[in-house]
Amino acid sequence: MTEPKRSMETLSAMTSPAPWRRRHLIGLLGAAALPAWAQFRVEVTGVGLTQLPIAILPFRGEDQSPQKIAAILRADLERSGQFRAIAPPGIVVMDETSRPDVTPWRQAGADSLTAGSVTRLADGRYDVRFRLWDVVRGQDLGGQSYAVTVGDLRLAAHRIADFIYEKLTGDKGVFSTRIAYVTREGSRHNLWVADADGENAQSALASPEPIISPAWSASGTQLAYVSFESRKPVVYVHEVATGRRRLLANFRGSNSAPAWAPDGRTLAVTLSREGGSQLFVMDSGGGEPRRITQSAGIDTEPVYSPDGRSIYFVSDRGGAPQIYRMPASGGNPERVTFTGGYNISPSVSPDGRWLAYISRVQGNFKLHVMELPSGNAVAITDTTADESPSFAPNGRLIVYATRQGGRESLMTTTLDGKIKARLAGQGGDIREPDWGPYHR
Repeated sequence: MTEPKRSMETLSAMTSPAPWRRRHLIGLLGAAALPAWAQFRVEVTGVGLTQLPIAILPFRGEDQSPQKIAAILRADLERSGQFRAIAPPGIVVMDETSRPDVTPWRQAGADSLTAGSVTRLADGRYDVRFRLWDVVRGQDLGGQSYAVTVGDLRLAAHRIADFIYEKLTGDKGVFSTRIAYVTREGSRHNLWVADADGENAQSALASPEPIISPAWSASGTQLAYVSFESRKPVVYVHEVATGRRRLLANFRGSNSAPAWAPDGRTLAVTLSREGGSQLFVMDSGGGEPRRITQSAGIDTEPVYSPDGRSIYFVSDRGGAPQIYRMPASGGNPERVTFTGGYNISPSVSPDGRWLAYISRVQGNFKLHVMELPSGNAVAITDTTADESPSFAPNGRLIVYATRQGGRESLMTTTLDGKIKARLAGQGGDIREPDWGPYHR
């Protein structure tokens, strides 16, 4: 990992690796900020134990469409780890108005089938339609239609994937949600907001100074982050739709690691205003923060539990970084991680059952998942420089940053680690992803 170029405080009390220092205490980033490099292609690897076989036919008219709806749909479903695409039995031409002969599809091994069409309207928009069939039962499972601008064609494909995912699994899909991440190209830093597959990235903030620790609000309308544009770490809250932002924390010393409470009215932050780095909570509109940890060590990386009653955080109060949990209002922390001597970057699943975090194993930083009720934890990656895990809003996938092929990139993985997808750019580094909530 790259060595820090800028120190905000002396960490003589601990030997801290680049991931923890870079994200919350130092602010050193790396990645490509060119818009073309913020576009990704999806590479799915691995095989799950149970996957639903589905046939996804090319949409009629998509040859004249700027976006290939069927290809986006297929990538979404395969990346989820829940689906396996089935090749059609020969050349098949159909759309949402056709009723399929299910026999050849059954013989091909498909359990379901979807087809649709893309038509350009007179006003320049596109009419996207689809229908889903249960091949085994021969049932029409419904469909939808969208009249969208060219810029929303990908969103329409993601919404189709959400519909199919929920119909066939019973869980909500997350394909139309968004992720945020940060990049650097040379001395230029960017905060990006992108589709859940990494495509359609839009720059929310560009700066010659580092931007770190993006965190979505529960409403999905705001991002909190740390910016060094004033030559010190300062926490801002950013309105995604308008680009307007407000200063949240600019106290003496370090202001870092913002984390939203589920109610959207409170944030936890790491401040060094009273000496060492400690956890504080403050109103999302600003004001005076209230300290909630009291230790001689470094307390940082707070994250709220889904019910808002607890805060998970990282502390070296026991001699090395470990993950702890405490009441959100303050109180006695309890240690959560006991396996491994170095555990950082907690992320809690939306149902509160799973904890994703990074553990140092023989000098390598690997993504681990712990079942909180039992305390059982396993490594789910074979890479060596993982960081910044974040759960999808349905709790079925995790996005994280890692180093592969000599550069940093984003990955998604199922909770068992069996299905991974690389969201790979054309060059440069990409870091600190945070998966946004469902749209409200």
